[in-house]
Amino acid sequence: MRSLFRFLLQNYFLMMFLVLEAFSLVLIVSFNNYQRVSFFNSSNNFTGAVYEKFSSFDDYFSLSLTNAQLAAGNASLRKQLQLRVMQQDKYPVNRPDTVQAPAYIFTSAKVINNSVNKQFNYITLNKGARQGIKPDMGIIDADGVVGVITNVSPNYSTGLSLLNKRLSIPAKITKNNYFGSLVWDGEHYNTADLKEIPFHIIVNIGDTVVTSGYSNIFPEGIMIGTIKKFDVESGTNFYNIKVELSTNFKTVKFVEVVQNTKREELINLESNNVGE
Repeated sequence: MRSLFRFLLQNYFLMMFLVLEAFSLVLIVSFNNYQRVSFFNSSNNFTGAVYEKFSSFDDYFSLSLTNAQLAAGNASLRKQLQLRVMQQDKYPVNRPDTVQAPAYIFTSAKVINNSVNKQFNYITLNKGARQGIKPDMGIIDADGVVGVITNVSPNYSTGLSLLNKRLSIPAKITKNNYFGSLVWDGEHYNTADLKEIPFHIIVNIGDTVVTSGYSNIFPEGIMIGTIKKFDVESGTNFYNIKVELSTNFKTVKFVEVVQNTKREELINLESNNVGE
């Protein structure tokens, strides 16, 4: 203990200098926009590089699982493509000569950091601004909704996981198109709550829940999960619906970032409705 006190006394001025330097740096970052943006971009780049190294090491020991996930994802995509071709053959549509730009663009990315055991879970991807990633883009995988991008650096991006109590996803039940909001229950990594569904409609265990399309982030029909259980709380007009999530957040590795190419147009148009 005496040695510790002696060390503190001998290095008092140096330690005080370091504390004041750190405090000054915090003030500069907190109250200056340019320095704050530069700091967080640098921080994202550093932590993203560290996560990517750990992810590469982990990938080596999980190649078989990764291959199985890729095979399942390819099979799911082929099935969707086949269904679309069958629908087009059954219900042909006269298409104009001009080719319209797609409403949604999908960019593949790899998960390099992820958490499932907190109240506010986040996900980190190995793609960033240089690959066209921006805040408020959706994240999906072959099984369904994963999250939403919130912060971007040149080469990496982070986002709210669906397992984050701050995130709410517009969702609907496919068999009747009744829509509500899906939020994580904060308890289990594989379940969430579907709210605002009126109790007078018919709901069954196993009903499919997908994105409603009533947002400018996700297209309509992206899988979220299936109804696991439900009940009606006394004195309310809405169900308590528990949804079993289709995405396994403990094994999610490869995702796609969804860009709505018409998002800015929608935001500008809907902003005119404020106050009407």
